Amino acid sequence: MLLQYFGLHVGTKEAIATEALIAAFAVFMLSTIALYFLIPVLRAKKIGQSIYELGPVWHMNKQGVPTMGGIGFVPPFLLVLAVFSVLFLIKAGAAQSKALIPLALALLLGVANAVIGFIDDYCKLLKKQNQGLTAWQKLLLQLVFAAAYVAMMAITGNLHTDVAIPFTHLTVQLGWLAYPIYIVVIAGFVNATNLTDGIDGLASSITAVVSLFLCVMAVLTEQGSMGVVSAALFGAVCAFLLFNHHPARVFMGDTGSLFIGGVLMGCAFMAHMEVAVIVAGFVYVAEMLSSLLQIVYFKLTHGKRLFKMAPLHHHFEKCKWSEKKIVVVFCLVTALLCAVAALIVLL
Repeated sequence: MLLQYFGLHVGTKEAIATEALIAAFAVFMLSTIALYFLIPVLRAKKIGQSIYELGPVWHMNKQGVPTMGGIGFVPPFLLVLAVFSVLFLIKAGAAQSKALIPLALALLLGVANAVIGFIDDYCKLLKKQNQGLTAWQKLLLQLVFAAAYVAMMAITGNLHTDVAIPFTHLTVQLGWLAYPIYIVVIAGFVNATNLTDGIDGLASSITAVVSLFLCVMAVLTEQGSMGVVSAALFGAVCAFLLFNHHPARVFMGDTGSLFIGGVLMGCAFMAHMEVAVIVAGFVYVAEMLSSLLQIVYFKLTHGKRLFKMAPLHHHFEKCKWSEKKIVVVFCLVTALLCAVAALIVLL
């Protein structure tokens, strides 16, 4: 995109890697500046985290820490991607605009979920308690936006209905069943990233690993659009980590965590790497599954718990793991899963 504007050859691994570095650096710098000035404003406006009464008691010291930090990296991310897209269109012309459709839809999926998160965050702050939209309200909105995304991808001819079986050359043709399956997968994965954002630096660290994996895959498979998007996301969460590592000075809130889930799913469908992304981001999925299993087990056993506390990171906190240890271990597991996912893509 950007390199094509300056007359350089586009499509090679070197060019895609260079574009990715530019995008990551630009978003990192802009997000860092935005967050530096945003955090004092959030603190002055008393837009702070409220701790749920039934949550871990040791989290009470996080009460009042500024939240909604997602608004500090979402706009810089979108701005940089908009610049890349405009420069691409200037050089390539309107005839090549179709090449940007999957990218634009991925961004819209991220923004749509960020809007849900913003509404939820706003409701929490307005009510001064750790409850915003109900779970069903959030899920319904997520399913609606996921359905709209899948429909637009299908209408524009950018949706595959076949799924490759890992480590084989076989594919399963889902046909029309692909649409409801994709909708559920997107909404589920977005919710999973949201649940992962429970301790200092966890969601942002895991996202840094997953987005870096996607960026490397984009370079190796020569998919420029996904390279720019994943690199921009990497830059955004790295900037956020500067302020979110333990002890956190700001939380991303649902605005940021739902945006991350939407963008990651957009990248997955953009590059037809749905299975690989789910494998790479399985820590997100495990967090969601731990919550679901906890609820089901609690109801079936009339009050017994499968985990000491859910989601999964709280279980390890109950096992006396520090927040730093949880983040490091979860990131190492994610790195190993990314290696497996890389084999799925490349073999």
